[in-house]
Amino acid sequence: MKAVILAGGLGTRLQPYTFFIPKPMLPLGNKPLLEYTIEWLRNAGGLKEIVICVSYLHRTIEDYFEDGSRFGVKIEYARSDRPLATAGQLKTAERFLDETFVCVYGDSVYEFNLRKMLKMHKEEKAFVSMALMPYTTKLKYGFIDTDDSNVTAWREKPEISGLINIGCYAMEPEFLKMIPASGAFGMDDAVRAVLDRKKTVKAFRVDASSFIDIGDKKSYLDAYKQFASRLGKI
Repeated sequence: MKAVILAGGLGTRLQPYTFFIPKPMLPLGNKPLLEYTIEWLRNAGGLKEIVICVSYLHRTIEDYFEDGSRFGVKIEYARSDRPLATAGQLKTAERFLDETFVCVYGDSVYEFNLRKMLKMHKEEKAFVSMALMPYTTKLKYGFIDTDDSNVTAWREKPEISGLINIGCYAMEPEFLKMIPASGAFGMDDAVRAVLDRKKTVKAFRVDASSFIDIGDKKSYLDAYKQFASRLGKI
């Protein structure tokens, strides 16, 4: 089975860090973020054939990882000359994929049992399986409940909870047919197209400690400190 890593985004929320370094190559501890993802795919999923979808500053990624042999994997590259959103990036790897594959975002850290997710995907005969994590957030404003024109309750800055997508999927190759041949196209649009066609989309739940999102400067600095602490005193 192959894995696809989406690593072609501009990383605009992490500027100026990403002016000269692509987001997946930002350092965490003593190695770039993308290296942790490759190690996780190899160790937690047993996946040693990897396609990296690149675009922005792609040479930085290609020069560091080369063919992957230094990291115990085989790496191939799917290049695009412009950002294509998540599903659009994945489409560039279509020629490499002819069986069930894993797709992950290149700007996150994953630490859950990928083999267990792949086992579920196979046993349930899913078309797509998504890793989901529970998430709770407090709304910025209070909510006012009404019954017609009468105010019935005031809920000041309530909390809402649900499951969020963490950008790790098991997919059948036919999924790629849901993505237009050119142009930007989001993974949310592609998965909605799958649901509209009544295909099976399975949820694989992970706990909050299994995922670190490197979405903005604050989350990156928090993750950097966490990984630096793992190195101990130098």
